[in-house]
Amino acid sequence: MKPITPIAHGYLDYLTVLTFLIAPKLIGLDGFPAFLSYTLAGVHFALTLATDFQLGWLTWLQFRIHGWIEKVVGPALVLIGFTFIFSGNSLACIFYLLMGLAIVVVGWLTDYSKYLKQASGESGLRAME
Repeated sequence: MKPITPIAHGYLDYLTVLTFLIAPKLIGLDGFPAFLSYTLAGVHFALTLATDFQLGWLTWLQFRIHGWIEKVVGPALVLIGFTFIFSGNSLACIFYLLMGLAIVVVGWLTDYSKYLKQASGESGLRAME
């Protein structure tokens, strides 16, 4: 049994976006690590908005595909974290290792099969409720 529902996953996605946005100022990332953090905030925001689940806005991407993307991104961030060890930027290393691990754990704990597509028959933009 996986305890993270699609709605909870959506909230965690938006928390991830916020974390990537504030991390450069909060922990003092600069240069490429800061640029990467801001870029990942935008990409993760777009991914979440484009996913067909309760907290998405567009219905372009199935929730299970969203999950597969995160299953690639999480380990990639862990690997990126290790590259910052060699550049001497320990804050960036720790940040990207932790973010990658968090994304991996959330992916393991999310029940991607629980989401049932709404039977509204709409495609494209989700109706404003």
